[in-house]
Amino acid sequence: MQNKTSRPLADIMRPNTIDEVVGQQKLLGENGIIRRMVDAGKLSNLLLWGPPGCGKTTIARALANSVDMDFVPMSAVFSGTADIKKTMDVARTNAALGRGTLLFIDEIHRFNKTQQDTLLPYLEDGTVVFIGATTENPSFNLNNALLSRCHIGVLEPLDTTDLLALIDRAEKFTAKKLPLTDDARTHLAEISDGDARYLLNTVEYLVSAKFKKNLSADELDEVIQKRAPLSDKSGDEHYNLISAVHKSLRASDTDAALYWVARMMTSGQDPMYLFRRLTRFAMEDIGLADPNAMQMALAAWQIYERMGSPEGDLALTELVIYLGTAPKSVSAYRAQMASYATAKQTSNLMPPKNILNAPTKMMKNLGYGAGYVYDPDTESGCSGQNCFPESMMRQSFYHPIERGFEREIKKRFDYWNALRKKVEN
Repeated sequence: MQNKTSRPLADIMRPNTIDEVVGQQKLLGENGIIRRMVDAGKLSNLLLWGPPGCGKTTIARALANSVDMDFVPMSAVFSGTADIKKTMDVARTNAALGRGTLLFIDEIHRFNKTQQDTLLPYLEDGTVVFIGATTENPSFNLNNALLSRCHIGVLEPLDTTDLLALIDRAEKFTAKKLPLTDDARTHLAEISDGDARYLLNTVEYLVSAKFKKNLSADELDEVIQKRAPLSDKSGDEHYNLISAVHKSLRASDTDAALYWVARMMTSGQDPMYLFRRLTRFAMEDIGLADPNAMQMALAAWQIYERMGSPEGDLALTELVIYLGTAPKSVSAYRAQMASYATAKQTSNLMPPKNILNAPTKMMKNLGYGAGYVYDPDTESGCSGQNCFPESMMRQSFYHPIERGFEREIKKRFDYWNALRKKVEN
């Protein structure tokens, strides 16, 4: 059996009941789903979704203790179908003896469809109470059949107040005061990014090291070499961050956009991905309200490719500021969607003959090019001739707005539309 002194502080201090768990009051508070389960003395199958170090395993263990059930942990990384079946045999033996089993599967999203399906009959007949933990969005990574049999508890990163409370608790538990100034204590909580495990591992190091004086915040950074920022380059965090960038720019909240871009860059995200998404934003959300936005995006992208980091980082920052402060318009994007939809519905219609070339005599005899007017030769530069299929009513896909450069485009549209009406009449 593992010696208590060799176990990490985070494991030794793990709460025994949900009343001892720090944070997650939406789940554990008076009206929280987990609190209601414990008060009723009956657990339901549960999926705990949240970032690392927010208490998923802790809550599962505390739940088993709170209702006096056997806690059987399993990792989806190291376990398979055979392990599930062995565990269920043990659970059936427990049930025959009148004792319940709580099966906890960490990183449940790592199970494939077959492995997830293996769980279903045991959840259905109540052989075990199942609790799964995942850092990935369950709706993307778990089977609908498994989802339908479970409640979902969404856990949030612990806030600074929660983490400061954990520091106090650790000091009482170890009977040692951390060698930190008050500012450094708060700084430690902040740089832990809501991760209790990281915090307690750092506390464990600090209480065991022999520092001659209390460390300031800067000195703490030097001692622990700071924490590597959260880097999830393909999972939920990646898409959450780029969504925050996009929505902040769309809201013209430039400072917020700068913050989210900085979060992506400092967590090791691919700058080329950012430039691709920002260039798309310039086309889709700014469009012709500021035609220079697209050129600015391409130029910043090219500068970064040539200079790299850190010199090229400023090009990214300037691009974000430009896009955030530019007038916004989705008129071009909507025009694209509308024109594509109409094109699919009318794909068999020929262009009107007046705008077709007639390189052969036969084509001329068929009326190709007949009545065509060369627009630059007209007094207004616009003949007003119809260029839609002859059997199709004129369509209006692009509607410029009264904002930015599109204000000027709208004037031109209004002028040309007036000319066409004259020709039609």
